[in-house]
Amino acid sequence: MTTLFDAAPAATTAAGPRLYRVAGLDISLTGTGIATLGGTTRVPTKGRRRDSIADRHARLRYITTRVLDEVGTVDLACVEGPSHASMGQAGHHDLSGLWWRIVGALVEREIPVAVIPPMSRAKYATGKGNSRKAVVLDAAQRRYGAILPSDDEADALILRAMGLHHLGQPLAEVPDGHRAALAGCQWPDLGPAA
Repeated sequence: MTTLFDAAPAATTAAGPRLYRVAGLDISLTGTGIATLGGTTRVPTKGRRRDSIADRHARLRYITTRVLDEVGTVDLACVEGPSHASMGQAGHHDLSGLWWRIVGALVEREIPVAVIPPMSRAKYATGKGNSRKAVVLDAAQRRYGAILPSDDEADALILRAMGLHHLGQPLAEVPDGHRAALAGCQWPDLGPAA
């Protein structure tokens, strides 16, 4: 697990600074990236299109369980939304099922969920919504000073950074053009600030 330090919080309460717990999730059938206060990690799995329904279900259950264990209890989960450009890819049906399994479990735990479009994630990281994964990985490593072993973890870190920025606690300064990506996201209503 890669560890990262959070920026100083923007909001304070009578008891001191209010630190938001935010998770970033890059949901994937082959390597789900997760970023939390504790750092980043990846849940790698393998499967084949010819796998039985029971094997495919077990894979989705395994990924979901690992993700929920890593996330724990947070104030906000930022999940990358569906990539409509990859609708025709093999495994799309299973990926949609996995996405809804994880999001549904978060909702059942009463964890607010933000949906971040892939182009918004790339724009926040690099300033361009069509940046390739390698460019996003490089940008995440430079901006946050982290050594990230995969683009899955970089994506998850960017999603987490976006959530913290939305809550007024950016992990790092980003240019205005990057920050504009926050407007294209589906943010939950978290009620009045504490």
